[in-house]
Amino acid sequence: MDWFPLYNSLRVAAIATVITFFAGLFAAQKVSRLPAWLKGMLDCALTLPLVAPPTVAGFFLLKLMGPRGPVGRWALELWDLRITMTWYASILAVVVVTFPLMYRTVRGSLEAVDPNLRFAGQTLGRSDLWIFWRVTVPGCRQGLLAGTVLAFARGLGEYGATSMVSGYTPGRTATISTTVYQLWREGNDALAYRWAALNLAISFCFLMVINLMERRDGGRQEKEGPAWR
Repeated sequence: MDWFPLYNSLRVAAIATVITFFAGLFAAQKVSRLPAWLKGMLDCALTLPLVAPPTVAGFFLLKLMGPRGPVGRWALELWDLRITMTWYASILAVVVVTFPLMYRTVRGSLEAVDPNLRFAGQTLGRSDLWIFWRVTVPGCRQGLLAGTVLAFARGLGEYGATSMVSGYTPGRTATISTTVYQLWREGNDALAYRWAALNLAISFCFLMVINLMERRDGGRQEKEGPAWR
């Protein structure tokens, strides 16, 4: 049994989750402070990949990063770098698909943080950056954990967008999802079941660990009080 699809899926999902974490946190923090009418417009734009089919996201990425696309052609001419049909193209696809999950979850948590905590930090002479990382972020850590879990689990099982921009090449771009599909096409249901079960088992274990972390973190917050004091 070739374990490359597992390694590649974990690699792509982990890297994409890190990118999505910071991108979603930054976008949520900026949008949450905007006027209501502008916030509504940006919400629709940033959440659009969540409701659009993954193949649609993959199609636009392919047109953008393909050898004939503006970004793909530029990278090919400047660095002789082909973006599509590579394992790292899957990272971009997963980021696009999982970003709305992280953004929506974190934005709701940020808006639930008591603004008086931020004002108190300002009266103590703390900078906005210090307040954000020491007051706001600890106050919404449950939302951050939930968004990270959703982004990783979604990225681990992503098929539509990744299959369009990376394809299926054993030992190079294969992921668990594309491997399951390929095995099904070949009629190898037994091995396809193994990969599908492995994917579900990993996602279940990851969710269980995060749930335990949330419970422990929630109990500690009740005992210690606000983390910024």
